Amino acid sequence: MVSLLYVCVRPELGAADAEHASFRRALGVDVVDRLDLLSERLDPARLARYRGVVVGGSPFNVSDAHKSSEQLRVEADLQRLAQSAIDRDIAAFFTCFSIGVVTRMLGGEVTSDTPESASATVIETTEAGAADPVFGPSSPALTVFTAHKESAVGVPDGAVLLATNAACPVQAYRVGTHLYAAQFHPEPTPRDFADRMTFYRSTGYFDPEEFDAVQGQVLSASVTEGAALLRRFAETFAA
Repeated sequence: MVSLLYVCVRPELGAADAEHASFRRALGVDVVDRLDLLSERLDPARLARYRGVVVGGSPFNVSDAHKSSEQLRVEADLQRLAQSAIDRDIAAFFTCFSIGVVTRMLGGEVTSDTPESASATVIETTEAGAADPVFGPSSPALTVFTAHKESAVGVPDGAVLLATNAACPVQAYRVGTHLYAAQFHPEPTPRDFADRMTFYRSTGYFDPEEFDAVQGQVLSASVTEGAALLRRFAETFAA
């Protein structure tokens, strides 16, 4: 039985393929199945085959004023997945856009007031993060990759803040024992993230005229603890 599933919410096929490979390597397992929510619906019967799920990033924003039927369908399926993790039917690690979905689902507010451009940034673990089985060993701080236009104003009801920094106060939280949500991207290596930038060169995550400089900064960054988080997630819930 394959115990891990990567849930794709990226419309860009090349970026999605590379992200899948990044997650597989970061999780430290040979096989990570894939479900593309842009072309398939979330099937509870299929979901029951897995013990752990990781959700990739997306150019979608939950705060978008106008959403396509595709985006609305994706958000609905992510909410169903989050509820399954809250109910402890499965463990899930949501990243990037999908933390906004969980925040809204739990009644929290998502804003565009604290964006972070494509870069490596340091985040600090909270006291709860230091005691968490996934985040704890990376305490008191870790360097991760960020690139987002929106973020949670605060931790939603029922969630526990695990990581923060001055630029974006809600970097990661946990709901119950089985649902993790992170604003950052834990899976890419510097090379992975630099390559991903080519798909989003003109989409507002960095100044396109500064592409070479930003990519150079990404490639020179030392980022390893994001992958360590995912390996511990896999070891904790899907071993």
